[in-house]
Amino acid sequence: MQTEKKIIEIRTCIVCRERKHKSDFIRIVRSPNGTINIDTDGKSQGRGAYLCKNLECFKKCKKNRSLDKAFKSKIDPAVYDEIEKNFFT
Repeated sequence: MQTEKKIIEIRTCIVCRERKHKSDFIRIVRSPNGTINIDTDGKSQGRGAYLCKNLECFKKCKKNRSLDKAFKSKIDPAVYDEIEKNFFT
């Protein structure tokens, strides 16, 4: 009898470095063509960065430009505005 191992998907917040299950985060993705999007289903291709669903973490992320650092490129301020609009208003 063969048993299946269940994979626990733990990720780390780019701001507070807290580790949680990936469903507890907002995933932001830089696609292979360079566009930045919010990944609502967690399956988009590209480089992902995880952010807590916590207003304080988001404020620090926006202030410190944490996404710029995570993706090693300049991120349009509209991306931060879209995250704020979709998750924190």
